[in-house]
Amino acid sequence: MNFIYVQVHNLLRANTMRLLITGICGFVGSTLAKAFRESSTDYKIIGIDNLSRSGSWINKEPLQKLGVEVRHGDIRQASDVLALPPVDWVIDAAANPCVLAGVDGKTNSLQLVQHNLQGTINLLEYCRSYQAGFILLSTSRVYNIPGLSHLQVKEINGAFKPIAEQKFPQGISLAGVSENYSTSPPVSLYGSTKVASEHLSLEYGATFNFPVWINRCGVMAGAGQFGHPGQGIFAFWIHSFREKRPLKYIGFGGKGYQVRDCLHPRDLISLLHQQFGEPLNTQKPRVINISGGVDNSMSLCQLSYWCENYFGSNEVIETDLERPFDIPWMILDPTQASHVWDWFPKTKIEQVLEEIAAYAEKNPNWCSLSLM
Repeated sequence: MNFIYVQVHNLLRANTMRLLITGICGFVGSTLAKAFRESSTDYKIIGIDNLSRSGSWINKEPLQKLGVEVRHGDIRQASDVLALPPVDWVIDAAANPCVLAGVDGKTNSLQLVQHNLQGTINLLEYCRSYQAGFILLSTSRVYNIPGLSHLQVKEINGAFKPIAEQKFPQGISLAGVSENYSTSPPVSLYGSTKVASEHLSLEYGATFNFPVWINRCGVMAGAGQFGHPGQGIFAFWIHSFREKRPLKYIGFGGKGYQVRDCLHPRDLISLLHQQFGEPLNTQKPRVINISGGVDNSMSLCQLSYWCENYFGSNEVIETDLERPFDIPWMILDPTQASHVWDWFPKTKIEQVLEEIAAYAEKNPNWCSLSLM
């Protein structure tokens, strides 16, 4: 067992650590809260959620039964944040996580900025007031789009793979996108709000002397995720197959060869334990990629084959539609996390898919709930 983890665990046994999780009724927030509760009863967990995401309200009562204090509030409102009691650490899991947000005609660009940037600013002011540590769950979509969209790829077994014999942009390799790849625009409005949040978080921490960690996460997935084509693509695809809802391959010839990595939120817990216990003056990098990596990645085409074997056939339409910000291959390289934190994803992609599929069978109308 990691030595720092043991130190933190022993501290928790003697002193209750107070955690604030934003977006606690969302998939990531609720999964983390449950995992923290399972790892130790010595956490005092408080959560805030505006319950705007369709279906999020169903997580409130189960969390409360676990002893989690759930407050209905909006982090965009400074008064709601200031009303929260002092804590030791804030984990910011609240965001509008869709790369098409603000440009799809369904969402408002100003609301996107308010959700993802103004909310973070209010939380940073809260951390400044109470000297609380801050952990921002960021995203793979902070990385420059043109360099990724112009990668030379080939199809192998129903999935795109970068051609090895090409000049890769700095920070990109066959292992994925590393932390030193460019975050310069364009990265989408969504990506820009997260980059801005990252910069402000680091500046606040350095200026006001509280710890800050930025965890750039791959595609989150697991049972209970609210399936949405622009967000929880693995859950959306599996639930749609289970409910026999027609699906579409969009972009890149309409074959579904585009690839993403997959990460279960509970695999963050071991890393978060270590970050809680790291000294303020540490020399460890403040920004790190956390993902399933190449070994836990899959194309939509491969996901369809998996679903067919599990649920039977379903209609998947090939289209010529192209969308802004789409990229053929996006895998975060978690090498630095393994070297610096001895962190590795524990939940294999097959386990994640099976977990979602089992949940889909128990909740046959999940798409109707989460797409309202």
